[in-house]
Amino acid sequence: MSGATPTPSPPPRKKLPLVVAGLVVLGVAGGVLLALRGGPTPGAGAGPAHAGSSLDTEARVNVLALCDAAQAWRDEHGGYLVAGPEPREVPRAGKPVPFPRDEAFLHLGFDPGEEVNFQYEVMLQESPVGEPEVSCLARGDVDGDGLNTVYRVRLDANGMTTPVEVENPGE
Repeated sequence: MSGATPTPSPPPRKKLPLVVAGLVVLGVAGGVLLALRGGPTPGAGAGPAHAGSSLDTEARVNVLALCDAAQAWRDEHGGYLVAGPEPREVPRAGKPVPFPRDEAFLHLGFDPGEEVNFQYEVMLQESPVGEPEVSCLARGDVDGDGLNTVYRVRLDANGMTTPVEVENPGE
């Protein structure tokens, strides 16, 4: 036996919470990608844009991305760029339509994919105090009844986004 004292082994690492968190993140990202590509989302049909459905996810993800793109354009160029509405006709009955290569959306770097279930737009209005009011919109007639579901995100004067507002959910 030598006179060296054994070095204590390091405490066991707790990897399980990190592994679980990584799997959750991958699962959410995979669901978003499937929704953006028009694939099925587990537990969600292709029907109306109910919270958590693939149509609801498409609209929420894209309208937030559109406002982020609009704000990035403002940060770089000093003003907002109006874009859309594209496609010209509001998509109906949850049937995806081609998204046109619109110059304004290309400048913004907004690309929702080849086909979409919603019409997208960046609107600019002046507030009563002369500040720009920006709304990023997604419109879709997901059940084909002629009434649109509208998703809206607004940018404030500091470039902060509001939570996604939904009018006529599931219509």
